[in-house]
Amino acid sequence: MAIRFATAVVVTVLAGAVPAWSGQSAAQAPAAAPSKQTTAAPAPAATAASPAATAARSPAAAATAAAAATAEASTVAAPRQPRGYVIGPDDVLQIVFWREKELSGDVVVRPDGRISLPLLNDVVAAGRTPEELREALVVEASRYLGNPNPTVVVKEIRSRKVYITGAVEKPGPYIVTSPTTVLQLIAMAGGLKEYADKRNIVVMRTTNGKQQGYVVDYQALLRRENLEQNFLLMPGDTVLVR
Repeated sequence: MAIRFATAVVVTVLAGAVPAWSGQSAAQAPAAAPSKQTTAAPAPAATAASPAATAARSPAAAATAAAAATAEASTVAAPRQPRGYVIGPDDVLQIVFWREKELSGDVVVRPDGRISLPLLNDVVAAGRTPEELREALVVEASRYLGNPNPTVVVKEIRSRKVYITGAVEKPGPYIVTSPTTVLQLIAMAGGLKEYADKRNIVVMRTTNGKQQGYVVDYQALLRRENLEQNFLLMPGDTVLVR
């Protein structure tokens, strides 16, 4: 009988089952190592869980999963910021040509992004840095002058406008002359009103003619969570607080 019992134990272990004397049921046996799909970040467009799976969760687990899904859906990587100041419409520029006073003077960048200069007529300024505009002026002036040496100075910054509207104390346009984040703009606008939806603030941005929306969870930022949502704003951005 002892030999038969030992044989049965060996057969049981080789078959992969958990012996009853181990004090651990099959349901409690260690799970296999998670696959790469388990540890990888979820796709941006996550599918909703089935009703059966949701019902099987405890209330606390369901709330945690819902919060995680909301944070994942609302987290958007901030677009890269341009290096150096980029000239925009309404900016006031000072153009100075050395020894050519008739070509020098202050000009305002028109809504079409161009400036008008004597002899050179219209020159595209918006979307260029001051150095890039200077190089363009050298090319244009070389047709009329020998070895032109222009200087471009941004006298007044008027193009770097961002907008905030909705449930804030002071909605409207704001000129930002230094890097400004979402939270900083909200502070400039006097803060959120009491009834504002603090979890669904939307930043609208137009890139290459296409509008994009970035959801910002203000409450999560206050808890020091999802800090990447507090990204730098760009001229033309509109912050919508509902």
